[in-house]
Amino acid sequence: MNWVCVMTAATHLPEADCLPLLSSQNQGWENIVVEQFQHPSGEGRTHYRDEHAICLSLAPRPVQFLQIKGGKTHASLYGKSDISITPAEMPCFARWEGEDCYMQIRIASQFLENVAKEALKKSPNRLELVPEFRLRDRQLEAIGLMLLAELQQENFSSIYVDSLSNILAIHLLRQYASNKPQLQIYEGGLPQHQLLQVLEYIDEHLHQEIKLADLAALLDMSQFHFSHLFKQRVNIAPYQYLLQQRIERAKQLLKQRDRSIIDIALECRFNSHSHLSKQFRQLTGMTPTAYRAT
Repeated sequence: MNWVCVMTAATHLPEADCLPLLSSQNQGWENIVVEQFQHPSGEGRTHYRDEHAICLSLAPRPVQFLQIKGGKTHASLYGKSDISITPAEMPCFARWEGEDCYMQIRIASQFLENVAKEALKKSPNRLELVPEFRLRDRQLEAIGLMLLAELQQENFSSIYVDSLSNILAIHLLRQYASNKPQLQIYEGGLPQHQLLQVLEYIDEHLHQEIKLADLAALLDMSQFHFSHLFKQRVNIAPYQYLLQQRIERAKQLLKQRDRSIIDIALECRFNSHSHLSKQFRQLTGMTPTAYRAT
């Protein structure tokens, strides 16, 4: 479908005319790369040794595509929301007629194996994804669009991206692994002593970057299971709780009228005055300046 950049297996560097409109490549995202592309009619090849590639069409009008991968050829119109999956190590050739707009997610094959190992508590015998030429998957589309929306933000949340990456990995394992693993799901939420340990860690480190892996490691638990059990107990996801706590800390600091709002923003791990104002308004209905004046 949409692998229009000629990539080298060793370096993964695109040709100049294949550069993405947006890319997470240099944003510090771990385990996944998210990029948005727009190209006129053409053709191209890709071959990712260590990454599975998922492409989601954003094209406003259907585009005629020819794909060749895994020894099979597929030709059809691809429109908005159509998805294709190319497993790691599988070369792909594509030719398309008409301007194509799409997003691509590349997820590290080692990360997928690690998630399977953690969720199964054992190593999968052989983890392979099934290649897909054209499919519709509302959940996979929703995950992709949330990742793209985060990429489009001026500032991104590491713990939110980590959460989406784990959700994506679990979905791929459940729906597109050649041998679908039976993932263990633990119910009941985190025990109180574990929950308190996590909440105390968050409170003590609000001024620092907190990753999902940091919180899961406290309890020697996979990120997937930690997120699942945390949400069962607290009723919101870890990234939502972390944002709430940073806003609460900002509220406390705003009472110190000699502190500038930009200093408060930076201390609470917001990248700018505007970043804090946006998140503060979404959670409280008012700006930091208005809150300070109450």
